[in-house]
Amino acid sequence: MAYDGTDFSGWARQPERRTVCGVLEDTLARILRLPEVRLTVAGRTDAGVHATGQVAHVDLPVVPEAYRLNRALPGDVRILGVSTVSADFDARFAALRRHYTYRVSDAVVAPLQRNHIVAWPRPLDIGLIDAAARTLLGTHDFVAFCKRREGATTIRELQRLDWRGDGEVLIAEVSADAFCHSMVRSLVGALLAVGEGKRPLDWPAKLLTAEARSSEVTVAPAHGLILTKVDYPADADLAARAAETRNVRTLTS
Repeated sequence: MAYDGTDFSGWARQPERRTVCGVLEDTLARILRLPEVRLTVAGRTDAGVHATGQVAHVDLPVVPEAYRLNRALPGDVRILGVSTVSADFDARFAALRRHYTYRVSDAVVAPLQRNHIVAWPRPLDIGLIDAAARTLLGTHDFVAFCKRREGATTIRELQRLDWRGDGEVLIAEVSADAFCHSMVRSLVGALLAVGEGKRPLDWPAKLLTAEARSSEVTVAPAHGLILTKVDYPADADLAARAAETRNVRTLTS
């Protein structure tokens, strides 16, 4: 599915708030005349975060057609495809990795792009940003960059963190086996501090030794972030992948 996160209070259903999950579950229930529907998503996105390749699974008695759902959905969320999957498929736990992009510009951002590109008020050095980003790759405890959740690990394998320029826009390509809460935006915030000369190049990597979330890391604005893709293994490997993901990792395992 794809959605523009501007007018959503994130993915997760919340009382009295418009959320992506709430809109989708209510629409499915209404179309299929069910008392309730519960979706399991690959990765919960925060308020203002967008998606072009989000994935969710749901147990239903019949498979609804995408066009029928889209006719009933508001214009800021669209189903890109619907398919029947193996009973071992789990949108969250069976995922191999998630891919995000982040867009920021230190030039003038056009009004029509203001909800998708972050306007940065100070000059940014993409060479410094990219060099600092490469020091963060690998398996680490990213607790300095995460909002800790009870019972959840902050150990992640950061597989890609590349920066490139597209005209006056700086684009980060970020991939990991999973992300903890606010991790991508915190990584971006730390790297932008390097890019504008506030922090030395080795500062983000030094934070990997922290034992708690760092108050020095600024979380970058949500609207520059897009979940672009989620990778899954072959059907025969889904159950094994889900079991592996459910194991709480340590750096010594």
